[in-house]
Amino acid sequence: MFVHKSLRQAGFTLLAAALLLSACNIGSALVPTVDVNAINTAAVATAMGQLSAQFTQTALSAPSATLIPTNTAVSLPTFGLSTTTGAAPTTSGALPTVSFNSTPVGTGTSIPGFIPLASPAAPSGPTASLGDACNNSEFLGDITIPDGTVLKPGENFQKVWALKNTGSCTWDEGFSLVYIGGSTPDLDPYTFNFKKSDDFVASGETINIGINLTTPCKPGKYEGTWRMRNDQGSYFGTYLSVRVEVTDKC
Repeated sequence: MFVHKSLRQAGFTLLAAALLLSACNIGSALVPTVDVNAINTAAVATAMGQLSAQFTQTALSAPSATLIPTNTAVSLPTFGLSTTTGAAPTTSGALPTVSFNSTPVGTGTSIPGFIPLASPAAPSGPTASLGDACNNSEFLGDITIPDGTVLKPGENFQKVWALKNTGSCTWDEGFSLVYIGGSTPDLDPYTFNFKKSDDFVASGETINIGINLTTPCKPGKYEGTWRMRNDQGSYFGTYLSVRVEVTDKC
C-alpha cells in the first residue's frame, strides 16, 4: 500500500512539474529551425552577383576594340613562258619541254641548239709565236719591203726582217730560216742558213735577216712565208712573210 501510494505521489509530482514548464513557455515565439544548405546557397548566389556586376563595369570601362579588316584576295596576272621551237614566240603559259642529250660531247654527235666551235687554225702571220724555253723567236718589224709593196715585174729585191732570239739557246751552225710555203714559188725563194759565226744569235740578241727574191713577170699578188728551224730539224717561233704586188708585166 505504501509503495503504490509513493508511486502515485511521484507521478503527480512529475505531472505538475511538466505543466509548470509548459506554462512558462506559453506566449514565447517558436525558434525556427536553421537550414545550413539554404544559407550556403544564398551566400554563393550573393558572391556570383557581385562578380557579375564587377565584370560588367570592367567591360563598360574598357576601350572599344578596333575591327581588323579582312584581307581581300587580289588576282595576279598570269605570265606565260615563251617557247622557241622554230615558230613565232607564244605565251601559252605552258613550260617548254627540255630534253637532255646523254651523248658525251666530243663523240661526233652534235647537241641541238649549240653551234660547235671551229677547230683552232694554225698560227699565221708575222706576229704568231710558237716555241719553247730553248728555241723561240719574236718578230720586231719589217726593215724593207713592207707587206703590200708594189714592185715592177722581174725586179730583184731583198726582204729584210728584224728578229729577236727569245729562247735560251744560241742560233748557231745548223739553224736556218726556211721557206715553208706561199701562193707561188715565182718569187724564187730560198733558205737562209746560219753558217758563219757572224750570223750566230745568242739568247736575247737581235738580227736583221735578208732574203734575196725576184718578182714574177706576170701581174698579180704574191706571198711567201718563212720560219726558223733548229739543228734538230724542228720548226719554232714566229712566222715571217713577204706580200708584194706586181701591176705590170715584163
